[in-house]
Amino acid sequence: QLQLVESGGGFVQAGGSLRLSCAASGPFSSYIMGWFRPAPGKEREFVAAISWYGGRTFYANSVEGRFTISRDNAKNTVYLQMNSLKPEDTAVYYCAAGTGGFSRDYVSYPYWGQGTQVTVSS
Repeated sequence: QLQLVESGGGFVQAGGSLRLSCAASGPFSSYIMGWFRPAPGKEREFVAAISWYGGRTFYANSVEGRFTISRDNAKNTVYLQMNSLKPEDTAVYYCAAGTGGFSRDYVSYPYWGQGTQVTVSS
């Protein structure tokens, strides 16, 4: 059983930056890691994902070029560096883990953290 705990959320002005962290217990390097957030009409909207050893990354069009996902398997931690934040990025951000390959669909990720709130003011 993998447990995930997010941190690093907060309040920032538009154009600012935040770095989210997700600390995992268990066999971390065995999982593809993703970040998701709620969106209108969607329970969880895909934000970014990273492969087992970090060689491949995948982003939603809305965050491409602004957000960077990375991982440190030695620390059992995945990160989401968020730059040039916009008010529409305001959401609870969830870390997720899965073994089924890269997917934008949240149902492909069986393990979830509790979420961390990001608020971007205009």
